[in-house]
Amino acid sequence: MKRSGFLVGFVLVAAVAAGVWYTRLQGEKAPQAAGAGRGAPAVSVVSAVAEQADFPIRKHAIGFVETPASVTVKSRIDSQIVAQHVTDGQFVKAGDLLFTLDDRDIKAQIAKDEAMLLRDEATHTRNVADLERYKQLFARNAGTQQQVDLGTADEKSSAANIQADHATLDADRLKLSYTRILAPIDGRVGAVMVTPGNLVSANSNNSSTGLLTITQMKPLRVSFALPESELPTLHAALLAPDSAVVTAKIPQAGDQPAVGKLNFVDSNVDITSGTITAKAAFANDDLRLWPGQYVDVEFIPDTLKGVTVIPTVAVQTGQKGPYVFVAKANSTVDLRQIKVALSDGGKTAVTEGLAPGERVVVDGQMRLKQGTAVRERGASGEKAPVSTPVAQEGHS
Repeated sequence: MKRSGFLVGFVLVAAVAAGVWYTRLQGEKAPQAAGAGRGAPAVSVVSAVAEQADFPIRKHAIGFVETPASVTVKSRIDSQIVAQHVTDGQFVKAGDLLFTLDDRDIKAQIAKDEAMLLRDEATHTRNVADLERYKQLFARNAGTQQQVDLGTADEKSSAANIQADHATLDADRLKLSYTRILAPIDGRVGAVMVTPGNLVSANSNNSSTGLLTITQMKPLRVSFALPESELPTLHAALLAPDSAVVTAKIPQAGDQPAVGKLNFVDSNVDITSGTITAKAAFANDDLRLWPGQYVDVEFIPDTLKGVTVIPTVAVQTGQKGPYVFVAKANSTVDLRQIKVALSDGGKTAVTEGLAPGERVVVDGQMRLKQGTAVRERGASGEKAPVSTPVAQEGHS
């Protein structure tokens, strides 16, 4: 009897425990079921509006500034500097006086040349008269043919002497002009290497430095190299100069870039680097560029018209290629495959898969998939900025 009572008691306790466990289990499942019925929390994202715009195609290169002309000024005669009319760094025009040299010995030589010319002209006048008399005497049989021949020779000799005198006089007058050293081009003077009192020699002034150097500053040109694959683009730009825009910006400078025009493409491709050299002309009226300076070059051969432009941060990469998450009106996202035409550091041009006016997610993509519910964080209704994109070839 005691054993039967114990068994009955044990069964009753077990039944009560099972009932309590079942009740608690149902209580835990109820909130979970209720939560499942309400759906997962929406993912917080930031989106931007895709815009239709023109997208310039830009090619990037490192270039350096060149001057079209640089002249080392030297003396063309042996003399002494008596006056200096220019200072270091001065801007000069072609024909401006730079130095004056001692001209006294050359002026004395010119005076001697002029006296020699007068003497020879007088001799020639006498010889012409003598020849005429010899001819008259010979015509009356009062003279000989030998006299006529000698008179003719003397007349021609004196005429030649006059020509030689004129040549000598012209040469010395030219030397006199060399005593005034003039600027051969417009430009900026470098360091002046000599001062008044110094002796200068023809073609050997201070070895290779000369008296000074003048460098043309306006206009200048910028030389840069692009891959040889860009050769068709460069040729097309030369044929359409209005679209061959080249900009040059000084690295780490906040100034606006200088704007120039492509005007030269080299005749040969550099086989060692696989590049082609091109040059662009810049007016440089503000003297922003300086010869020998390195600059960041942007070449704009063409523009994509009316493409869809979005922030580059919106573009994701998957096994099927680039894609974006499009924020829909029902607060969900659509995973959309796109075709990228061009891209820069901040903007991307899209030709397929996206329409202007659609919103693309630019922040929060890591937690998204097709159909994920989203909510806008700090709703950005502004259009994606599309001004001055720096485009490079993209890959679809």
